Amino acid sequence: MPRRHIRVTGAPEAPLRAALTALRTELGVSESYPPEALAEAERSAKAPAVPSYDATDIPLFTIDPPASTDLDQAMHLSRQGTGYRVWYAIADVAAFVVPGGALDAETHRRVTTLYFPDERIPLHPALLSEGAASLLPGQVRPAALWTIDLDAGARTLAVDVRRALVRSRARLDYAAVQKQIDDKTAEEPLALLKEIGEARERLEVERGGISLNVPEQEIVERDHAYELSYRAPLPADGWNAQVSLLTGMAAADLMLSAGTGILRTLPAAPDSAVGRLRRTAHALHIDWPHHVSYAQLIRSIDPHRPRHAAFLQECTTLLRGAGYTVFRDGALPPITTHAAVAAPYAHCTAPLRRLADRYASELCLAAAAGEPPPDWVLAALDALPHQMADGSRRAGTVERECVDIVEAALLAGRVGEVFDGCVVDVEERQPGIGTVQLESPAVIGRIEGEHLPLGERLRVRLTQADPASAKVRFAPA
Repeated sequence: MPRRHIRVTGAPEAPLRAALTALRTELGVSESYPPEALAEAERSAKAPAVPSYDATDIPLFTIDPPASTDLDQAMHLSRQGTGYRVWYAIADVAAFVVPGGALDAETHRRVTTLYFPDERIPLHPALLSEGAASLLPGQVRPAALWTIDLDAGARTLAVDVRRALVRSRARLDYAAVQKQIDDKTAEEPLALLKEIGEARERLEVERGGISLNVPEQEIVERDHAYELSYRAPLPADGWNAQVSLLTGMAAADLMLSAGTGILRTLPAAPDSAVGRLRRTAHALHIDWPHHVSYAQLIRSIDPHRPRHAAFLQECTTLLRGAGYTVFRDGALPPITTHAAVAAPYAHCTAPLRRLADRYASELCLAAAAGEPPPDWVLAALDALPHQMADGSRRAGTVERECVDIVEAALLAGRVGEVFDGCVVDVEERQPGIGTVQLESPAVIGRIEGEHLPLGERLRVRLTQADPASAKVRFAPA
């Protein structure tokens, strides 16, 4: 599910660059790996575990941002009778990581790839994540190959997954995919992305699910100052995401049927979180009548409009209760669904960037083959939710701190100016401290003052904007 995406374009000014570097130091994150972990990665890159099944004749393709080289997934779409067949290859990280080895231990320490506005700290060394394990075009790679048959309405009919050698034929990006589909120049395997994607979107509406097409927040440096803009996702982004969701739902069903697995679960959002989001909508002049559900509102939001884009960024706060739920030996957990997906769901499609996906993939491979899961998977399973929770908290800290740093840089030099805003939250024990959402630029900051009017618009004065301390402060004007 989505997180906030922030990117700094151009060479960051020294205060912003220094603040981001200091944050990485403070959090103890580094791109460098222990020598023994790197040595293992080098050995496995030269001699990975190779499956016997050869599926290199399937003309797979990848769809990712233009600069991406850590390619987790590749697909091929075709018609199958009156329905469809989806081939979905996922990088087989277990072919490169020895259980119990130094690299395995390091990935359990890192848990996820961390994304900063100016760089990323990968889960796996680049020689694997951007090289030997990545589904790069023209390269033969080990993968977990999913075969998912759909009916005419894109409902799942049959699912299989097995280890295979695969070869992607093309690395595509979203803009090129959208253009080919819009121009009707796309060949059938790519043209079907729209057909299947839109059908899956209709099914999502039927089951009450919600996809957040969160825009990328872009900070552009011009003349020693920063400007805020958003890159709205294309329809192709959403269609591609639906194929990933389809696979994650198939994985969850497979593990539930086998009785052992790890799910990505999310309870319904608490009323307090929805109330805060309503106040954010009010601050951004987004009409949200009380009889309109959250799901209905989201489907009416236009990510091309800056205020709507800012609102979608804040909608990610409703996903903060998500976690990983382990079950085994047929004892199913009390919660098996993900509230936003409105169905059982598992993270399995991004093993290069997320630790849990490697384990979910192994559990699905075993379930599809009618075999017990590997011992090394079962041994690690119970601790995995706690490790993922720690990693998610660290990623959340990175996200929040980066937002604060970037917004401080955006407002630096404007201390004393007055803005239109709305108080979206007030601390229960300290009612003189709260959170204010500005209308323009659409940033959030701390506000201090007596009798803060929760949910009401007001004029606020910027009192502090310091990238070095990651602080933005306001007071009622």
